[in-house]
Amino acid sequence: MGRPRLPRELEYRFWEVIRAGELMEAAAERVGVSWAVAKRWFRDHGGVMPPVSSRSGSRLSFREREEIACLRAGGLGVRGIARQLGRDPSTISRELRRTPAPTRGRRVYRASVAQADADHKARRPKPAKLAINLRLRHEVQARLCQNHSPEQISARLVQDFGDDEEMRVSPETIYRSIYVQGRGGLRRELAQHLRTGRVHRKPHRRAAERRGRIPGMVNISERPPEVEDRAVPGHWEGDLILGAGGNSAIGTVVERMIGFVLLLHLPTDHGALAVQEAIIAKMADLPEILRQTLTWDQGSEMASHAQIAAATDLDIYFCDPHAPWQRGTNENTNGLLRQYFPKGTDLSVHGPGYLDFVAAEMNNRPRKRLAWKTPAEALDHLLSQPFNPPGVALTG
Repeated sequence: MGRPRLPRELEYRFWEVIRAGELMEAAAERVGVSWAVAKRWFRDHGGVMPPVSSRSGSRLSFREREEIACLRAGGLGVRGIARQLGRDPSTISRELRRTPAPTRGRRVYRASVAQADADHKARRPKPAKLAINLRLRHEVQARLCQNHSPEQISARLVQDFGDDEEMRVSPETIYRSIYVQGRGGLRRELAQHLRTGRVHRKPHRRAAERRGRIPGMVNISERPPEVEDRAVPGHWEGDLILGAGGNSAIGTVVERMIGFVLLLHLPTDHGALAVQEAIIAKMADLPEILRQTLTWDQGSEMASHAQIAAATDLDIYFCDPHAPWQRGTNENTNGLLRQYFPKGTDLSVHGPGYLDFVAAEMNNRPRKRLAWKTPAEALDHLLSQPFNPPGVALTG
């Protein structure tokens, strides 16, 4: 007889730990499984936590089964075990009948064997909607190939097919059909048409589960309204662009009004101290007119924001989680910078001289919103005349 399957409850615990923000290695260690098993669970489910429907409160959990095994080994009867667990005696009696055939004349209840048996009997997979409805599947695949998002596809199907209930599908069903192996329906390669392009889905966390929130951060909702209309200079947006495996990075900072770019050299690491020193080195000597605010996402690299603010006189604000459009100028700039720093490459090989060269090229590109002046010309014009709020003329 082969080794019994690991209890499904262990896998659920693993996913709960992942959802709480731990890495796979740490989650595997927490639940007591090997790294190979953790990788297999993550790969087989495409990074998506399995449905929780099979964990109904009426079913015994693996922990309860472990307790049954201990109490039974201690000589407690069915009714005594039921009282200890707060369960009906018939539930305990049924559970004990999961015990395999007697060994040497004695039946021994084992929690792992019982859980494996329960998991096997509970598997009644429902056919996936996109696996059995070919017309719907072809429509969804065609729209994915046009780079429509699952949310857009779901909404448009309602408009385009009116009262045809068979031509409706939720965004979550589309995601699961792409990412979860064995669901049938959509090919895994279609993930490349999603905006993230991820092979595995990133586990979602509830707001209360997010770890590592930065102490003392001020939300973007408290940022002065004048920042939004780009009428006043000195308001910056920043982020990191990451290299292969997230092991290297370059800091990018861009001014919202004129699009002037600064690049931060982070040769050894991109932790909080390295980012703090790089920002201060680049921005502390800027004229006061250009040091008003800095907006960043909630990455841990900005844990030293108070020290940065004190050294540069910048007011620092943080975007909401998963809201890159709140610093759209920086996002667009980072897209342009990928021409010089492709994804999946080692960014630590680029020295400060090359970063300054790239920044200079970016700052000497004509911009339509600057009446085809370059950010460098707009900056020279800005610094050559007294600043007169609320705006600065960049032509003439």
